[in-house]
Amino acid sequence: MSTILITGVAGFIGSNLADRLVREGRYRVVGIDNLSCGVRGQVPEGVEFHQLDIRSKDMYPLFEGADCVFHFAAKNCISDCQTDPVETADINVTGTVSVFEAARRANVRKVIYAESSALYEGSAILPTPESDVHPQSFYALSKLASMYFAEGYSRFHALRFTALRYFCVYGPRQDYRRTVPPLFSAFIIKLLKGEQPVVYGTGEKRRDFVYVDDVNDFHLQCLSDPRTDGKVFNLGSGQNYSVNEILKIISDLLGSKIKPVYKPDLPGEAFANLADITRARKLGWIPKTGLETGLKASIGFIKEEMSKGRT
Repeated sequence: MSTILITGVAGFIGSNLADRLVREGRYRVVGIDNLSCGVRGQVPEGVEFHQLDIRSKDMYPLFEGADCVFHFAAKNCISDCQTDPVETADINVTGTVSVFEAARRANVRKVIYAESSALYEGSAILPTPESDVHPQSFYALSKLASMYFAEGYSRFHALRFTALRYFCVYGPRQDYRRTVPPLFSAFIIKLLKGEQPVVYGTGEKRRDFVYVDDVNDFHLQCLSDPRTDGKVFNLGSGQNYSVNEILKIISDLLGSKIKPVYKPDLPGEAFANLADITRARKLGWIPKTGLETGLKASIGFIKEEMSKGRT
């Protein structure tokens, strides 16, 4: 069995990938998370879990014998990153370099790591190709630094990488506990509680949403397809929706007539994003999950969390 190590395994994307790998039955999965944001209960049975911080050298021995590393651990709430750029750099840059160094020392075959569509915050091109990088926020700048360190480890140590620029990934286990929760989770929770959802700005910002199962399809392809080596890929759906449009779809699915409350816009966010997914499509990847289908799964997850008193 191949051994796959996942950092941020208790988070949204990490726990969903771990679940997929365990169900595949062909992988030994080792997970690392310091549980500052992740939830221990989201780590699937069958994962060898270690509560460690990626900035700690105590994690280095866990990389021994790993065939591939997925690096997701990060400080990723843009508003929190704007407030504390020092911690943002410590976690997202120093922590990421620590992961790369651990992989190098252990002779890991490949590292697949999370960049972000935030790297396109200042781009005027929609849909945005991988080449048009214009970071604005501290979060995006921390991801840019990680990109340069990956290039350095590839150049000087021949470490193989695949970089993934996620657009707005959604689905079950999405982190609704953040200071500013992801859009879908925030709307669903408020409406289920009979409260007014909060819209920041006018609600005309547009986002490209992609379902987590579709993202996991590409994760698995990265494990076996050498055409992904040394490349960066946008992972989005190739279409976008305004915040107001999303709120209407969720309200219709829940049969809710509650009107939102509008608050001042959040700093550091782009007005619109839209992925050019040509590069991933050329390798045969196609996002398959329709928005309403994915939203119904997200609603089901939130309802279950609420029934257990977790929201």
